[in-house]
Amino acid sequence: MLVVLRQFGEYFFYFCKRSGYDHMLRTLGGNLFEFIENLDALHSYLALSYKEMNAPSFRAERNGDGTMFLHYYSDRRGLCQIVPGIIEAVAKDFFNSEITMEIVNQIEEVERTGKKEHVVFLVTQKPTFSNVMCSNKLSQTPPCLPRGPRRNAVHWNPNKEVKSGNHWETVRGLVQLGKGKLLRGFEPVYPKNLCIDLKTFCNAFPFHIVFDEELMVRQAGVNIQKIVPGLQTMSIHLDQYFSIVHPEVTFTISSIRKFINSHFVLQTRRDMMPEAWRDRPMLELRGQMLWMESLQCMLYQASPLLRSLHELEERSMHISDIAPHDVTRDLILLNQQRLAEMELSNQLERKKEELRHLSQHLEEERTKTENLLYAMLPKHVANQLKEGKRVEAGEFKECTILFSDVVTFTNICSECEPIQIVNMLNSMYLKFDRLTTVHTVYKVETIGDAYMVVGGVPIPVSSHAERVANFALGMIIAAREVINPITGGPIQIRVGVHSGPVLAGVVGEKMPRYCLFGDTVNTASRMESHGLPNKIHLSPSVYLVLKDKGFMLQERGEIDVKGKGRMSTYFLEGNLTSTEHEIMGRSVKEADSGRASVQSARDCSTEAALYRPGKQGSPSVEGGLPNPDHQLTRATLSQSPTPIEAEAPPSTKHIRTSFCVVL
Repeated sequence: MLVVLRQFGEYFFYFCKRSGYDHMLRTLGGNLFEFIENLDALHSYLALSYKEMNAPSFRAERNGDGTMFLHYYSDRRGLCQIVPGIIEAVAKDFFNSEITMEIVNQIEEVERTGKKEHVVFLVTQKPTFSNVMCSNKLSQTPPCLPRGPRRNAVHWNPNKEVKSGNHWETVRGLVQLGKGKLLRGFEPVYPKNLCIDLKTFCNAFPFHIVFDEELMVRQAGVNIQKIVPGLQTMSIHLDQYFSIVHPEVTFTISSIRKFINSHFVLQTRRDMMPEAWRDRPMLELRGQMLWMESLQCMLYQASPLLRSLHELEERSMHISDIAPHDVTRDLILLNQQRLAEMELSNQLERKKEELRHLSQHLEEERTKTENLLYAMLPKHVANQLKEGKRVEAGEFKECTILFSDVVTFTNICSECEPIQIVNMLNSMYLKFDRLTTVHTVYKVETIGDAYMVVGGVPIPVSSHAERVANFALGMIIAAREVINPITGGPIQIRVGVHSGPVLAGVVGEKMPRYCLFGDTVNTASRMESHGLPNKIHLSPSVYLVLKDKGFMLQERGEIDVKGKGRMSTYFLEGNLTSTEHEIMGRSVKEADSGRASVQSARDCSTEAALYRPGKQGSPSVEGGLPNPDHQLTRATLSQSPTPIEAEAPPSTKHIRTSFCVVL
């Protein structure tokens, strides 16, 4: 398990590099010690973007023998073995060195208010082959060259006054020529006396605080005194007015000195603020702790932790309250600009989302419009009109046209409310429209109770007559499910069919229609008008096409047809090769459900409509109504008595009708 955790730590480091944090990680420090000391600062920066991030804390401690103690603090127990995998990968990749890490102590931290698990690692650098060779070469001095200082080496005494003539010699002593890097032995020069007065210091660093080992405030900047008036009383204790937010340690001088390399975030205490200010958000300071050994005091050099102008206004502060040299000014203004850009980006995203919804809605409306257009015109004709092309009229040598109407429709209209007529026709046309899809015939138009379809137009097919014939059979079957609002029983329709040539084209611009022209249309209309109720009347041309196609045909004989003279016509009785379910284009399960619906409609009708003893059993066209529950092996239109109407006693039917009315 320990090996797995270490390998995971190494993988996590390379994952962070590939995720775009490589440059940020490389600039944390010039060596491993500086890298570790600045990890907490990186985590604090990332916490601005990842609010729920609970990162561990690191603290490094140098030893005199070149080793280092790494202190690891975390709320997650048992994951400390990930740290060696990460740190060893960092040392190898960034600093070209190999290290070993071993746990020397693992305790429950008492000085921290959070991240209680405290693990101490001993970090030791492995000697590499190149370093060993280099040290051996340096130790072996040739006998001809005596040991001693190099010819160009310059010894610089910082306590010695620098003469103007030796200025460039001093510079050469500080800088390696050709490399431009400071010598490792560089030591800074400090003045004998501090050349700044107290007021200037307090104004230049308006948010600094100096306190002693007892946390008693000795000195404070002018602006922090303005925000926390209690600091003007120099004898108060710092922990009375502030609490430590980061790192999560107790507010004692020993804890602060232990984590002195970490950045400290202090927050004002609400209960110690003036009454009028307690509704404001509390001020947070972020800065560095510096221990002054000679004074035995701690200097907290900080800046207000503010990210936007809104946070500045919430605390009744101004840009002028922040020192001009403090980068917090630039941070607030840059972040405000970033927020404005983010708001603009969010607005663009919202507009983009609105456009997406509008585009989706437009696409839905376009689909509806196209479907409506395709319902009015053939699809290829509609597409040509959308493209601005002119649709030329076309001649079709062979097609089959069907007309149908409702028997006694004029009487029904005169005795019923208009809404009843609309509901009846809508119920009938919905069933017919579905059949046009089942049998692939084109619906030309409907006028009142008249319904017109054509097969073989606008797309020529050789089976146009068979398709229209099957559609006609389906119409007769479907009409049984449409209730006559006067009688309460099924409606009766007449159907006429004729085959022949036609001319087809688009007529009109306001409401363009795809119309058929020719004597074939007139003849088909005559077949319908001279037909009989619940019969499919065929012309001789249709009979010649269907007689050998498995249809049940019955000769009617010669009749006088208006405008045509004497014609031998026929009735289509059924299809010997297809069942009723196939004709209607539904499965057996759907058919059973349909029959149940029809039976329910019959049961809910009035007694007078259901019980007609004078008409039941009559074999003529005007006789008893066809029974949709009668199971046919083939689709035929034979008239059979309704068992319910013929056998049910009046009392039973009366009870059934009353039950439906109550519902």
